[in-house]
Amino acid sequence: MSTITGYEVFDVRFPTSRSADGSDAMNKDADYSAAYLVLHTSEPELTGCGFTFTIGRGNEICAQAIEAWLPRLVGRDLDTLDPAALHREFKTDSQLRWLGPEKGVIHLAVGAVMNAVWDLAAKRAGLPLWRLLAEMTPEQLVDAADLSYLSDALTRDEALEILRRAEPTRADRIAELSKTGYPCYTTSAGWLGYSDDKLRMLAEEAVAEGYKHLKMKVGGDLAEDRRRLTIAREVIGPEGNLMIDANQVWDVNEAIENVRALADFNPLWIEEPTSPDDVLGHAAIRKEVAPIGVATGEHGMNRVLFKQFLQAEAIDFLQLDACRLASVNEVIAVQLLAAKFGVPVCPHAGGVGLCELVQHLSIFDYVAVSADLTGRVTEFVDHLHEHFVDPCQVSDGAYVLPSQPGYSSELRRTTLEQYAFPGGTEWADTDHGRTALETLDTRPTDGLRWAVGGL
Repeated sequence: MSTITGYEVFDVRFPTSRSADGSDAMNKDADYSAAYLVLHTSEPELTGCGFTFTIGRGNEICAQAIEAWLPRLVGRDLDTLDPAALHREFKTDSQLRWLGPEKGVIHLAVGAVMNAVWDLAAKRAGLPLWRLLAEMTPEQLVDAADLSYLSDALTRDEALEILRRAEPTRADRIAELSKTGYPCYTTSAGWLGYSDDKLRMLAEEAVAEGYKHLKMKVGGDLAEDRRRLTIAREVIGPEGNLMIDANQVWDVNEAIENVRALADFNPLWIEEPTSPDDVLGHAAIRKEVAPIGVATGEHGMNRVLFKQFLQAEAIDFLQLDACRLASVNEVIAVQLLAAKFGVPVCPHAGGVGLCELVQHLSIFDYVAVSADLTGRVTEFVDHLHEHFVDPCQVSDGAYVLPSQPGYSSELRRTTLEQYAFPGGTEWADTDHGRTALETLDTRPTDGLRWAVGGL
């Protein structure tokens, strides 16, 4: 019998704030971070790896929340470990779930643990996650999806019909994507903290590499936004697709006014124009700024919020996040909702490892759920991929289909040794790292792992 024998949890942080990577109007000093776990098994070399994404301080809280879910996994038989059943089991833990419910740090932690479980399942099957999902029957996928609280917008029968309609032609779309890849856009040139010269250089590189969509951060000074958008539009030309992202900094009326002031740059969408929880605010903005689209979702905390955005006709593009939602189980539910309402899913992927995950989710969505690429493009940022064992690959502005077994979520051991906080070599000799080491009385002697269980 093969079992889960133990786990490790790491607080991993990359000092991206030093180069203004990831900077925007709301988050000016992001240190891309991952609360990361490894599930160890009795099968040699077989592990399940998962994480949730943060931007620095507080990542240790996510790590502790992950550790709270893990003891129940030690000793589980891999042959009977069903990700759908485990997800339902987590949802019935009334004490831990009360800390959300289904939002905040505890929900991020469930996502990280389930990401690791899905990675383990795909590795055992010898398949990349997208193909593991694409080979499941409609009934299996609906059983895996978390459809609770959705019946007023999407019934089980409707979900089955969506999946059954796409099932006969799945192979055709896999063959298509094998040749073309899945279309993506880049944000790598658009960070708010970059100089104009760096913006222009990176935008020119993106166009040369085949990108047809470029996203720019806005929400600072309006005159500066216009200057930066002028550069971007000059580089990509009048036919290129330009998107803008305000990262939540505006009130509703302010968003309407500012988007109208930038309308002459012909943006495809305005992303996160206001509070990510304000469904009716987004609906009001969408009505007033059309034909510019409204996009949101990277802070969409659960499927119920997305249900409301769709019911209120508040968004034109749905930007789910692989780590904000509770992993694949909730992602499938949101994808099915979007298909029911006819809204394209364009996942968020700025941050460490999110590109590695969302490529699988977008490919699966096209193959088995939406069966449609109209209006669909998935984010790509060119940061930190070298730290992954199976990094995502982009060619001519499209994600190349992952071929290695798993969820592409495994970090290199050398990365953990260098960037684990606070004892990794990147942090140990910094003031921030030394202060954390002095106050961290639960760390093991190597100063790298936040928590270890069952090893």
